[in-house]
Amino acid sequence: MKIITRRTFLKTTGKAAIAAATVPGLPWGWYNLARAEQPAYFEAEFGITDKLCQKVLAAALSKGGDFADLYFEHTIRNWVLLEDGIVNRAYSDVVLGVGIRTVKGDQVGYGFTQELAEKPMLNAASIAATIAEAKAKKPAGKLMPMKLKNYYPLKKLLTSVPLESRLPLVQSVNDKCFSLSPLVAKVSAGFHDEQKRILVVTSDGAKAEDLLPKTYLYASVVAEKNGKRERAGWNFGGRREFSYYTKALRDELATIAVNRAVILFDAVQPPAGEMPVVLGPGVTAVLLHEAIGHGMEADFNRKKISTYATMIGKKVAEPFVTIIDDGTNPNMLGSLNVDDEGTPGQRTVLVDNGILTSYMHDKISAKHYKVKPTGNGRRQSYQHYVQPRMRNTYMEAGPAAPEDVIKSVKKGIYVQDVSNGQVKIGEGDFAFYVSQGKMVENGKLTAPIKDINIMGNGPKMLQNTTMLANDLKMNQGGAGYCGKGGQAVPCGFGMPTALVKSMTVGGVRARGGRG
Repeated sequence: MKIITRRTFLKTTGKAAIAAATVPGLPWGWYNLARAEQPAYFEAEFGITDKLCQKVLAAALSKGGDFADLYFEHTIRNWVLLEDGIVNRAYSDVVLGVGIRTVKGDQVGYGFTQELAEKPMLNAASIAATIAEAKAKKPAGKLMPMKLKNYYPLKKLLTSVPLESRLPLVQSVNDKCFSLSPLVAKVSAGFHDEQKRILVVTSDGAKAEDLLPKTYLYASVVAEKNGKRERAGWNFGGRREFSYYTKALRDELATIAVNRAVILFDAVQPPAGEMPVVLGPGVTAVLLHEAIGHGMEADFNRKKISTYATMIGKKVAEPFVTIIDDGTNPNMLGSLNVDDEGTPGQRTVLVDNGILTSYMHDKISAKHYKVKPTGNGRRQSYQHYVQPRMRNTYMEAGPAAPEDVIKSVKKGIYVQDVSNGQVKIGEGDFAFYVSQGKMVENGKLTAPIKDINIMGNGPKMLQNTTMLANDLKMNQGGAGYCGKGGQAVPCGFGMPTALVKSMTVGGVRARGGRG
């Protein structure tokens, strides 16, 4: 197939997307008919041959860079949104281009282009090459396609699902929410799907292609009672096929969203101060991700920013604590068959029985520490450079029963969900809003709580984790993104019920004032 410009491609596919979204019976995304399992996608669709890649890599190394790679991306994203009982928005967009990176030591030169043609690609490579100033190097003489495992097989392309098949998803969630409680005053629902194809080609001869699906279905509910309003929501998703969103799953989503909103009418504010905090399983692992996980990304340690910079081989938690960052969890949001610089997906043990054993590495940090890359080199899109980033980060299950963790607390709080967090990466200091939780009184869960924050320090929180239950749960959401260095990438997380023996809770002061 001849090479086409991005402008021509987007003009054609843009018209097709509009047509597919407005003409009944047309598959939404019919403009991308390539099979899910199609090999050599970028060569077949855009004429990206090995010969062309080697020519561009040679240009990227023309001034003596140590290493270069090409990152091709073709992403198609769709949204269907419902509000006030009707689907009032449906739209899609297309991302197409290539990012070209040249590495010299720990410095990076980067260029990108939206035009998948030889001349603009060579121009972008020349820009990336300027990071170095030495004798030109040659890329490997032959590219070797990588054989990858598939942790999110896609039997049917998301772009082949008709628009009319998406509409019942959001409509049924809306109808179910209203049927569950007379207190429900307003519902918003939405479905998003993303189909991302990538091709990574490196100057040392590696070549890897991947097809990454990402979908989620969400509901946001406003409930009203005696003139007061409360809002809550939930979502399910991940690297999931369209068939994942069954009637049972949609009903479960609506039930969770409604219950989370209605329970807030009975919520109280707990006293402020230092107290034990029980973190519930699953979504509370966002604390692990933000307050601890970022500090174990290798670039922060290489630059001596993180508290963990000198802690490899040292105790950072109790012996029953093991923390994993994993790209191999089936269908999870952070899973990767291959990372964005050509390292296969893998499982990395960060903390092993309380001992810090590894950071999360991309190729630059791996070379610095003289270790192998861990598959954590990630970027938001072809327009962005690689950074060490988390995938699915979780704490393994411990020995205790969940009820025994709660029974051990005389007076404290149980956190079910957190949001709106702030974290200082270096020190690990954090503050998070508790959006769902309960009081713990004499070893029992009592009144729901709201309007409070929990504050602390990530490394200290890890040290103060004194009990772990055997109920590890991975968050099943698909709408979350992790931000770092101006980039956002999807990540997963999970944890079991955990007791942190002391954290700062900001709620009602001892004498009745607001904290």
